[in-house]
Amino acid sequence: MSAQPAPAPLLIACALGIEHLALRSRDHGGAGGQVTVLRTGMGPRAAERSVTRRLAEPGFAGAAVLATGFCAGLAPGMHPGDLVVADETRDPSGNVPCVGTDLLVKELARTVPGRTVHTGPVTGSDHVVRGPERSDLLATGAIAVDMESAATLLSAVRTGERPVAAVRVVVDAPEHELVRIGTVRGGISAFRVLSSVLPAFYEWHRSLLLPRR
Repeated sequence: MSAQPAPAPLLIACALGIEHLALRSRDHGGAGGQVTVLRTGMGPRAAERSVTRRLAEPGFAGAAVLATGFCAGLAPGMHPGDLVVADETRDPSGNVPCVGTDLLVKELARTVPGRTVHTGPVTGSDHVVRGPERSDLLATGAIAVDMESAATLLSAVRTGERPVAAVRVVVDAPEHELVRIGTVRGGISAFRVLSSVLPAFYEWHRSLLLPRR
């Protein structure tokens, strides 16, 4: 009797040390299959290099990839600690549709009750977005911006067919810019939310392992 193949692993990619700390603060025992939290470094080029390199390693064939970390919200009314689930990521190199968005929204609402979950396109940038540039990006239909999600998912799908998703926590919003007084409180709120989201990621990953009917 042949052994069952190992389930495809889950690669969770984030950029910053503080994001990595939040994600590593929880036990990974609840996930189905191997889980790796990868710190890529900041910016799209670092994300592209790091993700491409990791997915080329043995054992990562077909791995699901989820980009996460902090982001800047673009829509009025967003607050630090809100969650953003991308239905697609965008940057000048291309758009990548996300898988299982509805399930992620449902699981995040259950895992982090009381937090607002926004769904829509997440756009990429090679710099920190400030002031009027928010309005320009919002006009494209994007609801949030960060420097790594688009590059992470585009690199992931270029290496082979695989499920991808992006979930971000708002740390900076139109009425709550990082340069303003009170940012520390918003940052702590975002950190606490990010440290709580892993069970939702595990459920997303687990759903991918279920046989399709």
